Amino acid sequence: MNIKYFVIVLFFLSATIKAQENVDLVEENIAINAMIDGSLLSPKETTQTLAIIIADSGPTDRDGNQNFQKNNSLKKLAIGLAQNGIATFRYDKRTVKQIRRGNLDSDIVFNDFVTDAKAIVHYFKSERPFDKIFIIGHGQGSLVGMLSSEQHVDGFISLAGSGKSFDDVLIKEIEKTAPMYKADSERVIALLKEGKTTSDYPQQLSSIFNESIQPFMSSWFQFKPIEVLSQLSIPVLIVNGSKDLQVPIEESESLHKASKNSKLVIIDNMNHVFFTIEGDDLENSKSYAETFRKVNPELLTTLTKFIKNPSK
Repeated sequence: MNIKYFVIVLFFLSATIKAQENVDLVEENIAINAMIDGSLLSPKETTQTLAIIIADSGPTDRDGNQNFQKNNSLKKLAIGLAQNGIATFRYDKRTVKQIRRGNLDSDIVFNDFVTDAKAIVHYFKSERPFDKIFIIGHGQGSLVGMLSSEQHVDGFISLAGSGKSFDDVLIKEIEKTAPMYKADSERVIALLKEGKTTSDYPQQLSSIFNESIQPFMSSWFQFKPIEVLSQLSIPVLIVNGSKDLQVPIEESESLHKASKNSKLVIIDNMNHVFFTIEGDDLENSKSYAETFRKVNPELLTTLTKFIKNPSK
């Protein structure tokens, strides 16, 4: 067989197999507004339930990827839920779009992420025929999701969300990795929490305290997740993995205690990006950039059960 013809046949065969795997799913790209582009993934059969997926920190795209971290974790999560009869909307964070256009907004603050999530809820509540809307917030997206679930949301899911405010997380990390800068960092953070800025900070920590990002940090510091979650009256599911390198189990336990109506599930051997890790921290870290891995099946089962019957 002609090698060129063989390659063409192989290409179309692969495309057909992929199409057959997703034969019951329909994906639609939607621009919610000038800031938000995302993908609505639905089962072909009608569903009245939508889960909005909010990504973790950094310029994370709708699939869960960043420049040097491609794992497709959010895309895989969306596919798994859609295959279980739950439509999902996942979206690029506004910073992704700005970076692609080369015009990153230096005035961006944490509340902008909340504004975006609320705009998505409003869009699907007013423009699309979904009877029930759930929010799934991953990492930083957990806090964004809590703040966006006050109205028109039927249930909230925290995946690897922190119970501490980010200033507390930051101090703990600095104490662990650079203890000689702890006192200076506490002084700077105190100023930022008051809404002030400063040029007097340890230069070795400029990636954290650079003046250009201080307003964003200041706005993030204002929120305490356990206090925000305690105000939600809707059903809440809190999930963490036993091999999460970024968010220890204690964080999910503190959220659970603060919530009026929550369920807590700890998934054995699941890491921060929803993969099952049988080995050590090296395997765990490498998995952040491995697209061949599958989402932990217990996670999909847990989310599906809660979304379909949050009162149980």
